[in-house]
Amino acid sequence: MPILLAFASAVVYGIGDYCGGRSARRQAALVVAAAGQMVSLVLVGAAVLVMGTAVPATPTWGWSAFAGVAGALGIAGLYHAFAHGEVSVVAPTSAVVGAMVPLVTGLFLGERPSLLALVGIVVAISAVALVSGAIGTHAHNTPPRIVALAVAVGACFGLLFVALDRADSESGLWPLVIARFVSVPLLVALVLAIGARPVRHRASLQLAVVAGVFDMGANVLYLLAVRGGMLSIVSVVSSLYPASTVALAFAFDKERLTRWQAIGLGAAGLALVLVSLSR
Repeated sequence: MPILLAFASAVVYGIGDYCGGRSARRQAALVVAAAGQMVSLVLVGAAVLVMGTAVPATPTWGWSAFAGVAGALGIAGLYHAFAHGEVSVVAPTSAVVGAMVPLVTGLFLGERPSLLALVGIVVAISAVALVSGAIGTHAHNTPPRIVALAVAVGACFGLLFVALDRADSESGLWPLVIARFVSVPLLVALVLAIGARPVRHRASLQLAVVAGVFDMGANVLYLLAVRGGMLSIVSVVSSLYPASTVALAFAFDKERLTRWQAIGLGAAGLALVLVSLSR
């Protein structure tokens, strides 16, 4: 079950990233991120009230607040990178770094995945690079600063995965509420600091809201997954999110699926089978 939840989170993360990236073509990346996170705060806040989960202890507040900062900076950076660089460079760079941070952390904390799971992890990371188009394509024109930003984005997402894993497993959805309590004011402050303003473009604003809803849905799925499985495995499976982003670009933006990307999709499926069969 944790692997299925992690895979579902990857699919939902990818859909949210696609919507956010499309929105950032017309809106400032920080505006897109702030709008999405404000909507998601309302949704997850309502869910916590309905569930009636007790307020968690101080350590969970600390880890969740850290997750909020990392997630806010990561999502805003990703949207900006998508708008100013090639997705085939930004997506695999951020995803691979985002997978490696919690993988190394999990191993350092004593997790010992089986040999089959480790093979699956290697295949999954390779699949991310393949399906995103990082292998077998033409030389990219993405500026070095955007490549560096993609690395930083990946580190932020990796730290988000780690922080949510460290929150109390009995805290329900409180970690996500606390994260939004921190991320929303942070993003609003950044928007005001740079003087960004929403552009009157209904479709892009709607996409920003949809991106926020899917991002929160993916976070919920990941939180449930990591509570039942190893951080080192769950985080890597969740990092397969570029697969759904590429699939949407193929379906709606009429991008062509290359041979290497098709191999990557197959590798992603193989990785899921390997980690699912592991013990």
